[in-house]
Amino acid sequence: MDMLNTDAANYKQFLKHYLQNLDEQSLYGAEQISKTFIKNSIPPEEIVNLHNQALVELYPDIPEHIWHSMNFLLETMISYGLALQEYQALREQQLELKSEISVAAGMQDTLLATTKPAIDNLDIGVVSVPAHQMNGDYHHFIKGKDGSLGIALADVIGKGIPAALCMSMIKYSMDSFPEEIMSPRSILKNLNRVVERNVDPSMFITMFYAQYIPDENKLRYSSAGHEPGFYYKAATDTFEEIETKGLVLGVSSDSNYKQYERTIEKGDMVILLTDGVTECRQGERFIETEEILETIRSFSHLPAQEMVNGVYKYFERLQGFQLRDDFTLIILKQQV
Repeated sequence: MDMLNTDAANYKQFLKHYLQNLDEQSLYGAEQISKTFIKNSIPPEEIVNLHNQALVELYPDIPEHIWHSMNFLLETMISYGLALQEYQALREQQLELKSEISVAAGMQDTLLATTKPAIDNLDIGVVSVPAHQMNGDYHHFIKGKDGSLGIALADVIGKGIPAALCMSMIKYSMDSFPEEIMSPRSILKNLNRVVERNVDPSMFITMFYAQYIPDENKLRYSSAGHEPGFYYKAATDTFEEIETKGLVLGVSSDSNYKQYERTIEKGDMVILLTDGVTECRQGERFIETEEILETIRSFSHLPAQEMVNGVYKYFERLQGFQLRDDFTLIILKQQV
């Protein structure tokens, strides 16, 4: 309190000296006092009130309209001080939330980490980049004891921490399934029951699940409302959409999923993606599917990982390095 009284007395002296001389020294003194006010969290209305009291003592005969103007400023500063306190509180909450999201994003990377497996005669490339801190896309590889490879690609309709928790549940549910039910339709049917029982009805999950059988060069797959992928046929240098039908996970507890199968020939590619790829935009223009496929074709002479990296960098640059949605692309390239 004594310090504040001293600052008030000093403020009065600096004000008096400045009004008489209009010098820089007085302004410097006021600047130093303002730092003390900030350190002691003095609200702006108290500083205005201090100024008014100093004026009263220095110039008691100031015209009445000047005093009215100073009172007007005082009332304004009271409102400003309240708004400033609210802003500071919101800012602190925002910083705290950002810190929590950063921790959650790190946990998501750890919990949902998956390793790209080495499969004979199959070249695999994968890139998954979140538009923000938390990734709403999810991919996972599961290598079976029989040499088969399970490939899961999902997109949670909903973002942030709830989506991350939801994806963690999906991963650990899949890891808990016995290997004998690892067929795509069985995986989706079982996951659908898990999601329907445990996930809020406002959240939906799309998923594409495939099982690659190396000995037969075959791919079995099913979809739960997921973005259709594409199949590249090397013999004709053409792309075709992978047609699948299936309801998104969590809508109906008794949903069944149809399973499809195809043989992959040498040089053929399976392209799996999320809507962050198919809904890329350049300004307000949506990128056409043909442009996406032509971009993939332009990198097709490269190994699969270099392919997906090249495609991602192309569309990242096209969007001005600002992703509008999470971007996940998986390419499977048959070598023999």
